[in-house]
Amino acid sequence: MPFLSDTLARVKPSPTIAVTTKAQQLKAEGRDVIGLGAGEPDFDTPEHIRDAAKRAIDAGKTRYTAVDGIPELKAAICSKFLRENGLTYTPAQVSVGTGGKQILYNALMATCNPGDEVIIPAPYWVSYPDMVHLAGGTPVPVVGLLENGFKITPEQLEAAITPRTKWFIFNSPSNPTGAGYTRAELKGLTDVLMRHPQVWVMSDDMYEHLVFDDFRFCTPAEIEPGLYDRTLTCNGVSKAYAMTGWRIGYAAGPVALIKAMGTIQSQSTSNPSSISQWAALEALTGPQEFLAGWRAAFQARRDLVVSMLNEAPGITCPKPEGAFYVYPDIAGCIGKATPGGTVITNDEVFATALLEETGVAVVFGAAFGLSPNFRVSYATSDDVLREACTRIQRFCASLV
Repeated sequence: MPFLSDTLARVKPSPTIAVTTKAQQLKAEGRDVIGLGAGEPDFDTPEHIRDAAKRAIDAGKTRYTAVDGIPELKAAICSKFLRENGLTYTPAQVSVGTGGKQILYNALMATCNPGDEVIIPAPYWVSYPDMVHLAGGTPVPVVGLLENGFKITPEQLEAAITPRTKWFIFNSPSNPTGAGYTRAELKGLTDVLMRHPQVWVMSDDMYEHLVFDDFRFCTPAEIEPGLYDRTLTCNGVSKAYAMTGWRIGYAAGPVALIKAMGTIQSQSTSNPSSISQWAALEALTGPQEFLAGWRAAFQARRDLVVSMLNEAPGITCPKPEGAFYVYPDIAGCIGKATPGGTVITNDEVFATALLEETGVAVVFGAAFGLSPNFRVSYATSDDVLREACTRIQRFCASLV
């Protein structure tokens, strides 16, 4: 359509949202569909957080706030970073946005010029490359292979850096793989970054509290204090506190960058929801004990899904360190055909056939930058996961 912006040619709609929407449509049509595409906890927002939001409404805290967050929430974020990550920030170094996605988008829009390169380990969250494109930059994927737990090596990072590199986006535990970098692995990457002072670090720590077994979360500025002045440490309340719909994300970094992000936000959404900000304040400062129970539930689900998917012919499913995703490899299914005659030529065909023939909705791996794979979100009940995995096993067993 001639009146649409050329910018639209550089981006595409989110595949994860598209899969969820398709699953909802099929359900509305009466199909028996199990949606494993949505990246959000199935738990309700804890009662004490909901109560804080109600109190804010009753107290009339429903008006505009400062563009990038109320002072109380900024102070709580500073306390969180010091308490949990050993990082010292002032409120002037903190930005609060309408979800973690807006925080990342604001930072890229405020810093990227045409020709700037942004290194993104793959598999990656589907929105990273498109946000870079929207900001005028060039995404540079670096693939972490299955045999390395989907994690990139210092040598790969070194080879990807050029004089045009502006950002390195780091996400651990990862969406879509759940892969988490150990302190030693992250130190290897930060050692490389210390040799390239033009490269800034954007650390997406959204899954910080969703780690399993004896894995210990760490973030780049914590591991290498020398990166503090060029690191934007990003987080939010969506995943850990089951607050995806409340839309609150936050970040801390150098004052000049935070001010620039505020300028972008002032001309787009302005302040995040005032009610959501007061709820997020309670999330960060209120009881945290429930997190351990949620982690245990997610770990049990992970173990169930990994075990059952590894019993499916043609599938190899590594056990991730965190988040609530698995990223099975389907190399053993490529080239085979369904009973209806559909040849599985790639992971998108696999995901489409799986949905049509079994009613299980997953997201195909090409959307995340590594094939042949698919992503499963196991943020749903054990019974639903068991049924979904049983259907996947049957589907794979039927391929010839």
